Amino acid sequence: MTRKARDTFAVVSSGAPDAEEAAARLVARYGNSPVDEADIIVALGGDGFLLQTLRETMGSGKQVYGMNRGTVGFLMNEFQENGLRERLHAAVAETIRPLQMDTVLADGTGLRALAINEVALWRQSYQTAKIRITIDEKVRLEELSCDGVMVATPAGSTAYNLSAHGPILPLDAPLLALTPVSPFRPRRWRGALIPQASVVRFDVLEADKRPVNVAADHTEAKSVLSVTVQQSQDETATLLFDASHSWSERILAEQFRY
Repeated sequence: MTRKARDTFAVVSSGAPDAEEAAARLVARYGNSPVDEADIIVALGGDGFLLQTLRETMGSGKQVYGMNRGTVGFLMNEFQENGLRERLHAAVAETIRPLQMDTVLADGTGLRALAINEVALWRQSYQTAKIRITIDEKVRLEELSCDGVMVATPAGSTAYNLSAHGPILPLDAPLLALTPVSPFRPRRWRGALIPQASVVRFDVLEADKRPVNVAADHTEAKSVLSVTVQQSQDETATLLFDASHSWSERILAEQFRY
């Protein structure tokens, strides 16, 4: 569905030279609203900066339109100086709901964080991690020996999840990807697709001998005992894509690249 036209936008930059130059050109041509007053945030940089912008504006009702001034830019629209207002008015909105991570650390304290891409656990030392996986209070895998394991959203399925040979998910798929990293036992387990409403719990086995870290996107914790992951019920973020190069089209094209 095409987003309702709005006129106020703020241009923000990752700080990289290419992004700063592009931001200066756009501001000189179109002006610039303060971030707290803008309906749309035009983010110039790479995917990492876009995710940072989404986290900072989550729950605010602001929409984020990224233009690539980074490297890969899978989540970004192509940078063009001309016709910015028209592109924003015609852009297609995709609303995503982040993952909520609740973890218990070795010292007994807890940490909560949100992740747009994935919540990932990985071994902290040379020792293989051993992790029990429970979904909706039912143990599904008593012991996974691995380098790590993650829960990825559709938005994050083309990031770390894909590099670990996980599946690519359309943005509107009501699913999460549960993907192991270098599984040793069970050796042939390749992960699972689970309903987006699932509550996933990871319990670290032999935590003293085999310490495990966790990260919700860029929020990291060391030496965790357990991690619970579920879709946030309160927070949302909205991305804007050019109608000619929608997220759905990118997901489909990515699966035929090789």
